[in-house]
This record gives sequence, C-alpha cells and structure tokens, in this order.
Amino acid sequence: MDNEKENIMTMSRRKFIGGVGVAMAAPYIIPSVAMGADGKTAPSNKIHIGVVGTGGQAGGLTENAIKHENTRIVALCDVDQNRLNEAKKKVDDYYGDTACATHHDFRELLARDDIDAVIIATPDHWHALVCIEAARRGKDIYCEKPLTWSLGEGKAVVKAVEASNVVFQVGSMQRSNPNFKRGCELVRNGYIGHVEDIYVSLPDYGNAIWVDEFPAPPAELDYDMYVGPAEWAPYHPERCHWNWRWWLGFGGGQMMDWIGHHGDIAHMGMDWDNTGPKEVEGIRWDPVKERNNLYNAPARYMFTSTYKGGVKLTVANNSDMPDFWPSPGELGTLFRGSRGRWVWVDRSGIKASDDKILNMELGKRDFRFREENNHVTDWLNCIVSREKTIAPVNAGHRSASIGHLGKLACTLGGSFKWDAKKEEITDNEALNGILTRKYRGDWTLEA
Repeated sequence: MDNEKENIMTMSRRKFIGGVGVAMAAPYIIPSVAMGADGKTAPSNKIHIGVVGTGGQAGGLTENAIKHENTRIVALCDVDQNRLNEAKKKVDDYYGDTACATHHDFRELLARDDIDAVIIATPDHWHALVCIEAARRGKDIYCEKPLTWSLGEGKAVVKAVEASNVVFQVGSMQRSNPNFKRGCELVRNGYIGHVEDIYVSLPDYGNAIWVDEFPAPPAELDYDMYVGPAEWAPYHPERCHWNWRWWLGFGGGQMMDWIGHHGDIAHMGMDWDNTGPKEVEGIRWDPVKERNNLYNAPARYMFTSTYKGGVKLTVANNSDMPDFWPSPGELGTLFRGSRGRWVWVDRSGIKASDDKILNMELGKRDFRFREENNHVTDWLNCIVSREKTIAPVNAGHRSASIGHLGKLACTLGGSFKWDAKKEEITDNEALNGILTRKYRGDWTLEA
C-alpha cells in the first residue's frame, strides 16, 4: 500500500491512456499494457475518482467503485463535516492509508488535475451545476438519477457533456439488470407485437411532519451551501439528508425518485432515449392528508404522455394502477402489445401474458443489450473504451423529462402539446419560461 500511496499522484489514467494511444475495447477495463509486472493494475494507471456527496446512495456507489482493481478514490466532497469524516474513514480503512483528500466545495474537487472521473450523489437540486462543471473540467461522470431537478437543467447538462465528449453514466441501474434487459429486448424485437400502451407503477404516498420550531443548523453543516441554487428554506434536521426528497425545492418526492427507474425502463424498451411525448395530461396531484409544514411532495399523482404512433404512457402511484395490473402491490413497467400480449418487469421479477414469450430465444439479428450487469463496472469499462454507457446522458435526460413534464401538467391541472425535438411546449409558449428554475443568489446555469 505504501508504494501505491507514493505513486498515486504521479500519472493520471487519462494522461496514461492518451500517451500510449492503445486501441481499447470493452469488456476490458484496463488493457494488458496498463498492467504492472505482476499482472495487476499499476498504481499510476488507475482511474482516479472523486465523490461529490457522501451520504445515502453515495455509500453504495463508493463501495462498488473502490473494489475495482483499476480504481482509486482520491477525494471526497460534502457540506456535512460529520458525513465527510465517516466517508473518509471508510476509504482510508480500505486502502490502509490516509491519502484520500476532503473538500467542502465541489469546485475545488473538480479543479484537481489528479481526478479522472467523478461520482455525483448529491440531492437532486445540485446535480446540474456539478455535472456541468465536471464536464467542462473533462471528468467522466456517474450521476445519480433523476439527472436533474428541472427539464431546462437537463438540456444544459446534455449540451455540456456532448461538447466535452466525456463518458457519462446516469444511475438508472435497472438498465444493467438482466430481467429488465430481457423485458426490453422482448419489446424492442416485437415479441409482443405493436405496443399500444405502457403503464408505470411508482411508490405510493409522500411524507408529512408538523414542526413548531426551525432550529439553527449544526456547526458541522454548511447549510447555505446545502441549499445552494434552490430557493431558500429554513433548516430542519428532518428536511436534510435522506428526507430532502420530500421537499420539492430539493427533490421531487416518490415520483421523481422513481421515474428514472421504471419510467426509464419504458423509454429503454421503446428505444425512446432521444425523444419524448407529443402531449402530456395531468390527472392527479394530491397532497398528504396529515398536518404538515415540512414537506410538500404529493401523496398521489397520475399523468399520461402520448408518444408518436399514439402510444400512451400512464404514470401513477401503485394504488392507482388499473385492475389488469399483473402484479398487485408491485411496482414496475407494463408493456401492452397487440392481441392481448404483454410483458411486465420489476425488481421482483418478470412476467408475460404467455410463458412462451419469456422463454423465446432471440434471433441472431435481434437487438441485444451488452451483457455487463454491474452498472458501475459498465461505466468504468466505457471510461477506457470511450463507448457510450448503457445509461448515457441523453437517456437520463429524456427519462427524467417524463417526470418534469408530468409534474408541470399535474400542478397546472391541464394538458399541453410538446415538441420533443425542440423540447418546447407549443400550445402555451409562456410555460416554456418555467422549464428551468431561477437560481438563488449568484448561482447561474450557463446552458
């Protein structure tokens, strides 16, 4: 470990690969010429990773990435000193040294020349600014879903990533799961016929707490930086960390938490990663019934999106799924095709109208997703091969847009027409002005 510590700053992975000019191909993460004499990845050739946001989801992602032989976690960033200390201890304990650096400002971490790639696991309202700065700095990116808090931010992230040509993986990890791949392959290759409609089932309910006081933020938390570009909201410990998602200034409740999973699978199965609906209609947006002044995410929600060819996508919480939902009480994505054929897929499994569909052997010319089942490994493979990941930035933006547009239609209590190519509302152009939020203070989104 001492030798690795001495060499960690000597030569970044990006400089190494650029220097040798080796043709690389997935599934290999590091080509043989990048190995040390003992066949292991030489310390100076590792993919150096920084992590922005160290709580919740970041823990699992860091644990996944750190176990890859060709990686090194070199820096962490968080506005909560306690969480930052905990994350650093885990990294230091794994490597047996104290080389991992810590930062409170993501811009400092991203300015480091020794970082090749970054994992972004902040609350939703921070995704866009961190992604754009990382792309401008030439860092390859893994960002949690949903890609952004607003649709306009998503457009800006896509623009920045495409301009910099960095490798981007959205954390819609169901795309790497064999069951979801199988379900989407059956749909894409026509084994249920023409898809007529799709239903997406997401979790029920929101959250509700009534508080009488809003205490001062603790000394270990830079709360002003925590709020960042979002509109100001008084600090409360139950509105930070995991529970930020119930406050719509920071997150999007159950709907936006899960639209990048099961809504994303609807797009994956239909090959809609570069398009969107023609019309969106809001049906329900019900607040929680309990006394509540800390959160504002809805308890129930429902909207429909109509795509080219008249395919209708319905998104709602699970308790509002229709009677023909194949697995009551379960989440998931249901594709309904012609002649009564259907495929439903969820983390709990996959079902079809006929077992023969599930047992169908794909033809030689049928479309297939690549076999890698570890979402982080897929990202690391693509960092070397420079191929697109299984959940590229455009896919993440378009799947998040399902929720952004649905939320707008629901809160308006109406419908609107959408130009998926221009990404504009066409029958009420004034609404285009609220597709991107106004940032607080000096924070700006440079699209």
